[in-house]
Amino acid sequence: MTAAGQIDEAMLPLAGAVVLDLSQFLAGPSCALRLGDLGARVIKVERPDGGDAGRNLFLADLPFDQDSALFHAINRGKLSVAADLKSPDDMARVRSLIERADVLIHNFRPGIMERLGLGWDAVSSLNPRLVYAGVSGYGPDGPWRDRPGQDLLVQSLSGIAWLSGDAGGAPTPTGLSITDMMAGAQLAQGILALLVRRGVTGRGGRVDVSLIETAIDLQFEHLAVYLNRGGAMPERSAVANANLYLAAPYGIYATADGHVAIAMCPVDRLGAVIDCTPLTTVPAERWFADRDAIKAALRAHLATETSRHWLDRLEPAGIWAAPVNDWPAFTADPAFAALDATQQVRAPGGETLTLTRCPIRIDGAVLKNPRPAPRLGADSAILEDAA
Repeated sequence: MTAAGQIDEAMLPLAGAVVLDLSQFLAGPSCALRLGDLGARVIKVERPDGGDAGRNLFLADLPFDQDSALFHAINRGKLSVAADLKSPDDMARVRSLIERADVLIHNFRPGIMERLGLGWDAVSSLNPRLVYAGVSGYGPDGPWRDRPGQDLLVQSLSGIAWLSGDAGGAPTPTGLSITDMMAGAQLAQGILALLVRRGVTGRGGRVDVSLIETAIDLQFEHLAVYLNRGGAMPERSAVANANLYLAAPYGIYATADGHVAIAMCPVDRLGAVIDCTPLTTVPAERWFADRDAIKAALRAHLATETSRHWLDRLEPAGIWAAPVNDWPAFTADPAFAALDATQQVRAPGGETLTLTRCPIRIDGAVLKNPRPAPRLGADSAILEDAA
């Protein structure tokens, strides 16, 4: 452990491993980011003309050291080499890197890696110990194979967007790119599993995930119910919808000055705690069937007082409830500071960025990597060394 209570880099689980990151945007790069947080040396292979498209995805973002803050968040700690995969010379150097690498990550559309000469069969003959990891939008086969693999589209196709929002309202996508991020996490799980197997057998392997299969897995609870009910569609609650299969009061409710979330709890007990008389006599067998009526009564009652007023009653009574924070409220809470959830990173141009840290603790220590995302091609000398 270091003086700051962080684990020494040489003691990280993946110290000494080399990862080639040929992916861009979010799913693949987030996987490589996590492997880097765990100690791997991550070499990002980018096209010379512009690099990862995420470098310039500013939108509401402001550039930090020429690139977007989003790019820095996803690619901190990596090295960058610029290589044209259609150039025979650059491809020869990339193949030399592959021969020495432990992991290769890509998110090209199905068939592209094969056309480049970097498909599984080709690279596994170069390096039988390599773990070859690919993420796609919709898998290698099927009628959706060539659709754009984009998070909002996958949420919409898979039913995730339909899950949110009240009955009668429009489908509502999540505010986060959840299928991208979860696909990256699942890819990391597969990579780590193959690295464990390689430690036993000496043999590498291939792992593939897709955004659409990730979306299916994210819905495994709800789909399990649907698939075993003869195809009967569930109904969203018309009031405070939060989970298709949970009874009242589960949901988010407006108060006089904000919102509170209330999770699973007995409706009659909740009514007694907050002096909402209509709720105190509802029998348990009606908590799901009459959920909209119960939630409507609760909504009207909670709107009469502030969030703090209700939380001061709910929390001491053991009712599962929480304020609905925005980011200023969340980050100002002492609980956020206690997590030590952020880290300072100095960009190559000298600007200081505040980024989140790896959420994993190893041997009780938080994992922080102060190295920034690289400028495009900053480490291209690696290619020359590999030639």
